[in-house]
Amino acid sequence: MTIVTAEPTEIAPSPAALRPDGSPRSYTVRTLGCQMNVHDSERLSGSLEAAGYVAAEDADGADVIVINTCAVRENAANKLYGNLGYLAGVKREREGMQIAVGGCLAQKDQGTIVEKAPWVDVVFGTHNMGSLPALLERARHNHEAQVEILESLETFPSTLPTKRDSASSGWVSISVGCNNTCTFCIVPALRGKEKDRRPGDILAEVQALVDDGAIEVTLLGQNVNTYGVEFGDRQAFGKLLRAMGEIEGLERVRFTSPHPAAFTDDVIAAMAETHNVMPSLHMPLQSGSDTVLKAMRRSYRSKKFLGILDAVRERIPDAAITTDIIVGFPGETDADFEDTLRVVEQSRFSSAFTFQYSIRPGTPAATMDGQLPKAIVQERYERLLALQERISLEENHAQIGRTVEVLVSVGEGKKDAATRRLSGRAEDNRLVHFAVPEGAEEPRPGDTVTVQVTAAAPHFLIADLTGTYAVRRTRAGDAWDRRQAESCGVPAPAAAGAPRAVSLGLPTLRTRDTR
Repeated sequence: MTIVTAEPTEIAPSPAALRPDGSPRSYTVRTLGCQMNVHDSERLSGSLEAAGYVAAEDADGADVIVINTCAVRENAANKLYGNLGYLAGVKREREGMQIAVGGCLAQKDQGTIVEKAPWVDVVFGTHNMGSLPALLERARHNHEAQVEILESLETFPSTLPTKRDSASSGWVSISVGCNNTCTFCIVPALRGKEKDRRPGDILAEVQALVDDGAIEVTLLGQNVNTYGVEFGDRQAFGKLLRAMGEIEGLERVRFTSPHPAAFTDDVIAAMAETHNVMPSLHMPLQSGSDTVLKAMRRSYRSKKFLGILDAVRERIPDAAITTDIIVGFPGETDADFEDTLRVVEQSRFSSAFTFQYSIRPGTPAATMDGQLPKAIVQERYERLLALQERISLEENHAQIGRTVEVLVSVGEGKKDAATRRLSGRAEDNRLVHFAVPEGAEEPRPGDTVTVQVTAAAPHFLIADLTGTYAVRRTRAGDAWDRRQAESCGVPAPAAAGAPRAVSLGLPTLRTRDTR
C-alpha cells in the first residue's frame, strides 16, 4: 500500500524561474471548476513562488500561464481548449512563454491535450501538483512538451507550499478521492479512492492558518462526511468538527460537500453544538426522483433526503441549505422531473447550483439508453431555475429585519460609489451588500460588521442605512493590512502578539493542545 506523506513538501529553487537577465519570471494560474480546484490552485501558486517565480501584475503578460482544469463540467472543458487556442497566438509573439495544463481534465485526457494543442509545454495530473516547477524546467531544457500523469497520489495537496488568496479565509483538505460510483461522475477515476488525512495533520494546518490571521476555514473533501472510512472511524467527521471548536481564534468553520447517504445524526449534533460551525449546509440532491437516483447510483432516496433537512432545521433553525441538481439525466421522464420540482419546493433551498446533464466520456451514464433531446432538457432546466429563483427570493425576503454579522470580503462585489456599499458573507453564507454610513468607520477585508437587512434579491441581501451598523476589527483585518503593506514593499510589523506568517507546507504546530 502506498504511504502518503504528511511531511511538508519542499520545492527547490528552479533555474527556469529566472529570465536571462536574472530577474524572476512571472506566472498566473487560471482555475476552472470546483472548490477543490480553487484550493489546488493556491498550492500551485505556492509551489511556483517557492521555486522562485513571482505572481504576474498583468495576468495577460505572464511568462508562465497555468490552467487548472475540471473534467466534470462541460463548459470548463470547452473553456480549456478555447483558452489554449487563444494562447497559441500569444505564445508565438512572446519568446520564452510557457503554458502548463493540470487538474482533472489533464488527468483524464493526458497526451490528448498535447495532440490537440502541441504548443502546450507541460501536462500534469491531479496526483503530482508539486512536480510543476520541475516539469517547467525540464520542458525548457529539452525543448519539448512534458507529460507526467501519476496513477496514485504522490503527496497530499495540503503539504505543498501555498499562496492563499484571502487573508481571512482558508481551505483545508481533509481527504482526497472518492469511493462512490455515481454514474454521471468521473471524479473517482481521476482523483482515485478516498484517502483520509490524520486528524492531527488537519488540526495542525488549521492552527497554522489561524496563526497566520485567518478566522474562517472551509474543510474540503469529495465526500467530507465519509472522512474516517480509511482508518475505521465512521464518526470521525463529527469529532473533527467538535475539535474545530477548541481552536482559539477560529471564528467560522464550513465544509463541502457531504453525501446524503452518509450524513448521520452525530454530524448534525456536532454542527449544532460547536460554536464556530456555521449554520450553512451544502447538501447535493442531484434529483428528486427515486428512479433517477437509483440510475445515478445515489444510495439514498428523496424521503431520506428530506428527512435530513428536517433534522438539520430542528437542531439549527436558521440554517441556510444549498444544493446541486442535474436536469435531463438519461431516462428522466416528465413524472421524474415533476418529482424533482416537488422535492425542491419542499426543501426550501436558499440557493441551488443547477446543471443540464451532458455526456461526460468515460462515465457509465454516457452510454445509457434514453439520452434526452437538448430542447427537452433546456425546457426543464428553465422551469427548475424559475422555481428556485422564486424560492430563493422568498427565503431571502424572510431575512429582512434580521441583524446579521458579515465577514467583509475582497471580490464578492464591487464597491458602489453612490451607496458606499461593501460586501461580505453572513454566518449562513448569504451574500450581503451593506452600506457604510457617512463618517462611520470603514471596515477592512477580514473585519466583521453587524448590520440590519433592509432588502433582498434572489442571490443577495442588502443592508442600507436604516438600521444597525457596527464594525469589529479582527486579526484577519490586521493580516490584510500587513499584506497590503508588504505588497507595496513596506515591511509592516505584526500587531502585538500576532504570530509569524506561514510560508511552506505544514508549519510546526504550536505546543499547546488544541483538542
